Amino acid sequence: QVRLVESGGGLVQAGGSLRLSCVQSGRALGAFDVGWFRQSAGQARERVAAINYDGGRTDYADSVKDRFYIDKDNGRNTAYLQMDSLKPEDTAVYYCASGIGSFVAGGWPHWGQGTQVTVSS
Repeated sequence: QVRLVESGGGLVQAGGSLRLSCVQSGRALGAFDVGWFRQSAGQARERVAAINYDGGRTDYADSVKDRFYIDKDNGRNTAYLQMDSLKPEDTAVYYCASGIGSFVAGGWPHWGQGTQVTVSS
């Protein structure tokens, strides 16, 4: 059974940086695409970044392009989301998700529990 655990969230001032980690257990991450999503109060869940299984393709939401960077280390079964130049509107619970073929087809079967990111102005 696949399990995802996020970490690295917290409180940061606007303009600061955070790096989120997502560790997968149960099955090796190497065959899995990974997505990072966020949801703030009263808002729909938004996909902010995704990376395919071998790291060769990435995709970003326009709202985070050139500020957020997704990466994965298959040897460590870990994916990362580097978040720079954070803004108050980035405040949300951030979730990682994984799936085989999900980068193209959508549908993410495995989810973490989420980590809170709060950006103060």
